[in-house]
Amino acid sequence: MSTPTASPVIVTARELHGCTSVCCPNPSMTAWNSHPRVFIDISHTGRGVCPYCGTQYQLKEGEVAGGGH
Repeated sequence: MSTPTASPVIVTARELHGCTSVCCPNPSMTAWNSHPRVFIDISHTGRGVCPYCGTQYQLKEGEVAGGGH
């Protein structure tokens, strides 16, 4: 498994899956297949942590998660 990043991975609203979640491992990780893909909901606090590798995700300041259609 990979080591948690020291600083969070900053994501934009456009990068969210289903308007509320990020997926880990993310495409920029070198060991993309190190654990099963999980979707982490960041819509409530703007933050989330992967339960497998500990990578922290944070919604970019000023971005809003969960836009309607």
